[in-house]
Amino acid sequence: MTSAPLLHLRGITRTFLVPDAPPLRILTGVDLDVRPGEHVAVVGRSGTGKSTLLNILGLIDVPTSGGYRLDGVDTAGLGESRRAHLRGRTFGFVFQSFNLIAGLTTTENVAAPLLYDHGAAFWRRGSRARELLEAVGLKDKVGMPIGRLSGGEQQRVAIARALAMDPELMLFDEPTSALDPELVGEVLQVMKDLAADGMTMVVVTHEMGFAREVGDQLVFMDGGVICESGEPAEVLDHPAEARTQAFLSSVL
Repeated sequence: MTSAPLLHLRGITRTFLVPDAPPLRILTGVDLDVRPGEHVAVVGRSGTGKSTLLNILGLIDVPTSGGYRLDGVDTAGLGESRRAHLRGRTFGFVFQSFNLIAGLTTTENVAAPLLYDHGAAFWRRGSRARELLEAVGLKDKVGMPIGRLSGGEQQRVAIARALAMDPELMLFDEPTSALDPELVGEVLQVMKDLAADGMTMVVVTHEMGFAREVGDQLVFMDGGVICESGEPAEVLDHPAEARTQAFLSSVL
């Protein structure tokens, strides 16, 4: 892809201060570009900074040092209200836990982000929610209480909700890790459909088959840095770095 990066990170670090202990250095110098329409899979062992990186990308967290430009805008100079506006208009988030509101129906959960969009008329919120539920294969679950859905169905509702504001980019943080194995495929299929439709995506995942099939770029993180990145087939079949080789030998 030759277009200018939508996300451009250079030298990103993130350190957390811990009482009565040395500072916790989670990211120690990350460089990453994500271009419009690109699908980036981020892999690595637990505790290597993958979720922290995703939170910085999505403007949930701020780096300790380094530069992050979002569609050409320097995020370091943004106030909280501008950050919140960009976060809501640019990103859709899907996490390990579904974070759905138990007392609401599927339709109400998906429509919830539109309550804060003053341009969305009341009738439009409901019709938009139904459209999105149908798009993720849940046409027969419209209006159903959340508690009556399987884990895979609840995660698909979460994806539909993340799409409600027409985000430019979707961020997924291990979206299948909390699911029973037999439910993983239905969520991955929705993500594959999104990728096929051209949605820009950054996915923290342990699903190597998905990364190989859908990814344009595979990023391997270890020790708070990106150790290796490239086309998924090249990295998975011919890893150049010893840490990448050790990781892949343990998971493949």
